[in-house]
Amino acid sequence: MAIKEPEVLNPFQVAVAQFDAAAERLNLSHELCEILRSPKRELTIHFPVRMDSGRVEMFTGYRVQHNINRGPAKGGIRYDSAVSLDEVRALAMWMTWKCAVVNIPFGGAKGGVIVDPRDLSRGELERLTRRYATEIASVIGPDSDIPAPDVNTNPQVMAWIMDTFSMHHGFSIPAVVTGKPLSVGGSEGRMDATGRGVFIVTREACNALELPFVGAGVIVQGFGNVGSVTARLLHEAGCKVIGLSDIYGAIYSEQGIDVSRALRYMQEHGRLSGLPGTSQVDGKALLELPCDILIPAALEGQLTHANAPRIQAKLIVEAANGPTTTEADTIFRERGIPVVPDILANAGGVTVSYFEWVQDLQRFFWSEGEINDRLEQVMVRSFEAVNSKRLEESCDFRLCAYLLAVSRVAEATRVRGVYP
Repeated sequence: MAIKEPEVLNPFQVAVAQFDAAAERLNLSHELCEILRSPKRELTIHFPVRMDSGRVEMFTGYRVQHNINRGPAKGGIRYDSAVSLDEVRALAMWMTWKCAVVNIPFGGAKGGVIVDPRDLSRGELERLTRRYATEIASVIGPDSDIPAPDVNTNPQVMAWIMDTFSMHHGFSIPAVVTGKPLSVGGSEGRMDATGRGVFIVTREACNALELPFVGAGVIVQGFGNVGSVTARLLHEAGCKVIGLSDIYGAIYSEQGIDVSRALRYMQEHGRLSGLPGTSQVDGKALLELPCDILIPAALEGQLTHANAPRIQAKLIVEAANGPTTTEADTIFRERGIPVVPDILANAGGVTVSYFEWVQDLQRFFWSEGEINDRLEQVMVRSFEAVNSKRLEESCDFRLCAYLLAVSRVAEATRVRGVYP
């Protein structure tokens, strides 16, 4: 019987299903499952922003804290027209497990505003950001919930949030957000951190699975901050990047793409299409082309029951959050295609965010070399722990990552107890 998925994929249902699989394997109690399955706090806000024309427009935003039993909530803020409460819930839950799998003392949170920032002027973007920051100011803070950049947000947006929060308190509080510019307390190495983490985990996975790394043909879906850094580092390490995509389409070259040249072309033209020496392909078709390593680095729900049977990669590494549905996961497992899950693969960003937060609190900063060395240690150690669990439990990377992460959060929850 063919597997049927809903017309619209609900990311929170995917997140809960992934948790349930680990909880069942860990034999967690019903009460503990209920606690860990449910977000702790959900804030929905509707707020006005004055546009350049003088007109006032209403926007909707969210901030969800999933679990804070291991430390302050941590998670990005995204600006996208497709943002929904269930998406933010899922991302917050994934952040809980992500922080736990790399064993840093944060819980999970996420935020978002329903808006296409490309439709806003710089002034409108700043006013929207400052108003959103004001609306969520009651739940964020360096000891409670620390936002960071995500889809369509960047260091400048974080600087506006930090400044707004600081103005409310009358003094600078740089540790309220991470991913800031260096001039206001940002960390060296933060911009490349997520992509560097994906690169490290990809290298380690190839070694563990005895797959060739140098010379491997790689396709990267998504050429934003994470995808471009991942592609650049893989190219510099000797991999052959044969396919890249952005929001406008995809390019392919069997001989390999010079990623540094693609980065320059992207800066000059605003898109990858037309890069000399490459052919234009459909963005969805790119995922199904033959390759050794497939790295989805765009949005959730990209690998589904519809295309999973046609994926020809030998290894999938999830640089995006939630790119693989539960049905696609089952198909990949049956086909013997290993998938390194998002909560491990893209945890480099939150790891260096943790470093930035610590540096801000101490008012003492490390060099980029020190940051990269510390990130390497965390990502290698975390991958080795998941891989050891994989060999011990005879299960796939995702379930083993969840077994480690969920058990750590469950233990903290159990030890803290239920108040009052």
